Amino acid sequence: MPQATFSDHLLTACRHGEPAAQEALYAWFAPRLLAVCGRYCRSAAQAEDLVQETFVRVFQLLPTFRGTGVLDAWVRRIAVTLCLDHYRACARHWYDVDLDHAASLTSDDTDALTQLSEQELLDLIARLPDGYRVVLNLYCIEGYSHAEIAAQLGIEERTSSSQLSKARRLLAQLVRRADTVSRPRPQPLVI
Repeated sequence: MPQATFSDHLLTACRHGEPAAQEALYAWFAPRLLAVCGRYCRSAAQAEDLVQETFVRVFQLLPTFRGTGVLDAWVRRIAVTLCLDHYRACARHWYDVDLDHAASLTSDDTDALTQLSEQELLDLIARLPDGYRVVLNLYCIEGYSHAEIAAQLGIEERTSSSQLSKARRLLAQLVRRADTVSRPRPQPLVI
């Protein structure tokens, strides 16, 4: 089933500054952009602010959208870029967490992972240090390569790869902990 897209007629009306069309564009994209921005932010309020900034930028740049690509991807790219700009402006340093003792993802971890809901997994990802979370989102969710991540964040490719590896190990730890907490304790046998 083909994915629905924002109509060309409404897009043209947005380019002409028609408020009803702009409201329709906002209603169409806001929920998706809130999910995207939410993966990069520490708070819902921060994500909402970045969604608003995204729409300001979208409406400013809309006349330059040539229509050669998919509008959804173009809008999403603007949101991700703003999130990364915000991250760079706020990040004082990359978090270094000693994960040498963390085990690799085991089959038990994968079993625990399949038991988590999408929201539970997103909540665990949100608990990762900023650097790890940003690289994990860009690589695993947005589909960026390590070269693209390095260019976007101003880091080395190997740093991106290392951050991703550490993020995965820490996430595996968090998944194991979540599985341990949610697993019911066996009741003692009463005879």
